[in-house]
Amino acid sequence: MEFLSGVKTTDVLEIPQLLACKACGETVKVQGSVHAIREMGDVSFVILRKRDGLLQCVYEKGKAVGDMSALHEASTVEITGSLQKEQRAPGGIEIRIQEFTVLSAPAAPLPLPVGKWKLNTSLEAKLNMRSISLRNVRERAKFRIQEGIVRGFRDFLYSQGFTEIHTPKIGAKSAEGGANLFRLEYFHHPAVLQQSPQLYKQMMVGVFDRVFETGPVFRAEKHNTKRHLNEYTSLDFEMGFIDGFEDIMAMETGFLQYMLRLLDTDYKKELDILGVTLPDAGKIPCVRFDRAKELAAEKYNRKIRNPFDLEPEEEELIGRYFQEEYGSDFVFVTHYPSKKRPFYAMDDPADSRFTLSFDLLFRGLEITTGGQRIHDYQMLCDKLEARGMTRDGLEQYLDTFKYGMPPHGGLGIGLERLTMKLVGEENVRETTLFPRDLSRLEP
Repeated sequence: MEFLSGVKTTDVLEIPQLLACKACGETVKVQGSVHAIREMGDVSFVILRKRDGLLQCVYEKGKAVGDMSALHEASTVEITGSLQKEQRAPGGIEIRIQEFTVLSAPAAPLPLPVGKWKLNTSLEAKLNMRSISLRNVRERAKFRIQEGIVRGFRDFLYSQGFTEIHTPKIGAKSAEGGANLFRLEYFHHPAVLQQSPQLYKQMMVGVFDRVFETGPVFRAEKHNTKRHLNEYTSLDFEMGFIDGFEDIMAMETGFLQYMLRLLDTDYKKELDILGVTLPDAGKIPCVRFDRAKELAAEKYNRKIRNPFDLEPEEEELIGRYFQEEYGSDFVFVTHYPSKKRPFYAMDDPADSRFTLSFDLLFRGLEITTGGQRIHDYQMLCDKLEARGMTRDGLEQYLDTFKYGMPPHGGLGIGLERLTMKLVGEENVRETTLFPRDLSRLEP
């Protein structure tokens, strides 16, 4: 009988271990996928793609065991060789091949030139063959950076006393209301895919005080734009015992500062690959919704057409204004009109036409919506009634408030949008692993 006692030790090294090796000429063993092959007569350069980047290996005819004709792009191999310093190679090291073993060979040539520095093909082609296109170093780097965003979100909120939760994505009632719902039958009962974990987040504030979640949300919006998806990942948090919605904005600012520092240290290689210059979140300006519209209209001679919402062009102009006037890539737009916010949004006591809520614009695009919530049971009931909404499906949510809740608020951040603006892409599908939109259900 065999027993397992932990992670298996291996003599196969990864790039960080190779970089840590001090003895030049040391014999090492590595595994990876053949990213590219450059043949130069009796010498061939075999570039391996590994989880930490690219590794250059050198095959010299007559000095290595194995036939180079057995190697192809996308082969997976095990290579044993001599580790050498080489400043022209990725990471400043290379391996002089002594012998290699093909672990698996591709059944067909690659459909995309993933070994090239830039994957010069259409977005549709990249999405149709997503698992292949992401083998390109630049394409892969976007999602390493996205990992850093999520990691920063988790790490920062853990440090601030938040508890991570996981809420259902199938429910009887939507948090946001409206017609943009994916409806389905759930064992002969009507159900919806959740647009947001909002109701559950609020309920859990009464349990843990501070909660957060990263997970998918679903919007049945018939938009075919560069900024919309029908399924995206939302970074949500909710916190109790707040003094005002400004506490929520301050917490998000702290997260952004932490996340940007993390990217600058642990993900610098990916930032350099993509040529990303990180923004400064040291001080983020705040402006009221109505004033933001006026500023953009005045400076850029644009007529205000919709007094109750921000149009995409207005978001872009407001972002441009605060970049030009204050050098800030971020701006909080506060006090959104009540009629454009959900029933649980706290109205401004000074003027009930507006709410104690905000959006965060990043380089002219809304990436966050948040604010203070109604925590008083009767006030919630009155707001539902005033909007002509029923309590069907909201009974347990309302019961939470019937038995006492602290002042609280929270937000949701669109992960793919944040990544898109951070890395300088123009289409949110570029920073979505497997996008779901009006026409795409595969892969």
